[in-house]
Amino acid sequence: MVTVGFHASHEQISPGQLLKDVQHAERAGFDAAMCSDHIEPWSQRQGHAGFAWSWLGAALATTSLRFGVVTAPGQRYHPAITAHATATLASMFPGRFWFAPGSGENMNEHITGDAWPAKDIRQRRLEECVDVIRRLHRGEEVTHRGLVTVEQARIWDVPDTPPPLIAPAVSVETAHRAATWADGLVTINQPAPKLRDMLSAYRDNGGKGKAVLQVHLSWAGTDKEAAAIALDQWRTNTFAPPIPWDLPTARHFDTAGAHVPEDQVRSAVNVSADLQQHVEWLAGYADLGFDELYLHFVGQEQAAFIDAFAAEVLPQVRTPAGTPAEPQLAAAAGKPASDASA
Repeated sequence: MVTVGFHASHEQISPGQLLKDVQHAERAGFDAAMCSDHIEPWSQRQGHAGFAWSWLGAALATTSLRFGVVTAPGQRYHPAITAHATATLASMFPGRFWFAPGSGENMNEHITGDAWPAKDIRQRRLEECVDVIRRLHRGEEVTHRGLVTVEQARIWDVPDTPPPLIAPAVSVETAHRAATWADGLVTINQPAPKLRDMLSAYRDNGGKGKAVLQVHLSWAGTDKEAAAIALDQWRTNTFAPPIPWDLPTARHFDTAGAHVPEDQVRSAVNVSADLQQHVEWLAGYADLGFDELYLHFVGQEQAAFIDAFAAEVLPQVRTPAGTPAEPQLAAAAGKPASDASA
């Protein structure tokens, strides 16, 4: 049975309200939750970017849900700090926390003032960070000198079971490479052939663990309203890499997204006022081989979405009947932006 979770978008909702939203999602019947880790939103209209690690402590303490977070060690966060934060959460909340270390985006990492490396260097840096983090989670004292430097680091409170490191990817190449180190794969909704290829690349190269999909969607009383929400909030998230990796601020994203048309937004967001249509799209993703689906309603007011989807969508997706529909984005040419890495 597929897990259906709630995606908590820190870029769009204030931390206090987002905590209430995820508590609401648990009461309504969502199975789990995941969140982003940003210091900069994708758009000035989104207008938020709470600190994910503080929020995760509160969310784990005030719900019984499992949580994941997409993050980026190596520049804004030293890998020993990431290892320390994740070990503490996993120690306090055994079996309820995973994280997805990616190679990052300039919008978050530029604040250190360090140069923004090329993608191949960022990928190698990430893999060094993963090795450092795993060693620290085992209780080792770590010294490492490479693209990152670690001197005699040790974590004194290590969890009995280290948290899974799930690989974030939006490309087939990254999914293939991540199979050598990851405990699972997480990506975003893209055309169905691309998602099949990503899953195959990961599994065929020995990739283990769960396959996770974050699904961007917009729903409202009418299709026109749903499209307007998506256009307002998510049009800056419709660009192919390297644009989402390299632009530095929300202002730059707003400039790039000023004239994005509705059809381009629909290449990144499942837009419909019809709840049954959303059931069919989500069942299609599950049929591709994803074990967990995290629903990201791209609007800023979450309550109506939570209640409607919990009542009408989640039960049918968990126990699908009939033939699932090909996901909406199967025919789309766009390659949406991601909170992960490519």
